[in-house]
Amino acid sequence: MSNAVIKMIVTGIGETLLMVFVSTLFGYIFGLPLGVCLYVNDKDGIKPNALIYRILDIIVNIGRSIPFIILLILIIPFTRLIVGKSYGTAATIVPLTVSAIPFIGRMVESSLKEVDKGVIEAAQSMGASNFQIIYKVLLKEARPSLINGATICLGTIVGYSAMAGAVGGGGLGDIAIRYGYYRYQTDIMIVTVIIIVLMVQLFQLAGNRLSSSLDKRKN
Repeated sequence: MSNAVIKMIVTGIGETLLMVFVSTLFGYIFGLPLGVCLYVNDKDGIKPNALIYRILDIIVNIGRSIPFIILLILIIPFTRLIVGKSYGTAATIVPLTVSAIPFIGRMVESSLKEVDKGVIEAAQSMGASNFQIIYKVLLKEARPSLINGATICLGTIVGYSAMAGAVGGGGLGDIAIRYGYYRYQTDIMIVTVIIIVLMVQLFQLAGNRLSSSLDKRKN
C-alpha cells in the first residue's frame, strides 16, 4: 500500500471521527432535552401530559423509521441551507445529527425510566422542584445507562457515516466505496472495514469501562 493511500486513509479516519463526534454532540444538545421531555410527560413521569407525550412520541417514531440513506437525500435542501453544499464531511454532519436526535431522545427516555422511583419520591417529599429532580436526581442516577446509550449512539453513527460515502459524504465510507467498490481495489475496502470495526469496538470498550466506574451497584 503506497504512502498516498495510507495518507488518504488517515485523512478518512480524521473525517469519520469529526463527523461522528460533532454529530453526536449536536445530537445530544437536542436529543437529551427531547428524551427528558418524553420521560417527564409520560403517564408515569413527574408531570404527565398525554397530549405533549403523544406528539413527541410520534415525532420520535417517525424520525427513527426513516432509513438514513433516504433521510440523507431527503434533507439535501436543508443541508445546503445550513452548510452551503450537500456533499463532503461538513455536509454529512447535518443528516447525521438529524438522524441521531430521535434515536438519542428515545435512549435517554429509556435510561431515565430505569431510575428507582423511590429516589424520585424521596426528592419530591423533600420539596425538590421538577428541575432539581431532573438535574440532580434523574440525570445523575441514570449516568451509567446514559453512557451505555451514548456508546451505542457512537457505534450507530459510525455506521451511518459509512453509508454517507455512497453519496460523497467523505470519511472511510467514501474511501471504501470510491476505491474498494468502483475501482475494485479490494485491499483498500478491507482495510477501511477493519478500521471501522476497530473504531466501534474501541468506543464500546471505553463506554463500558466508564459506565462501570459510574455504576454504584458495582462499586
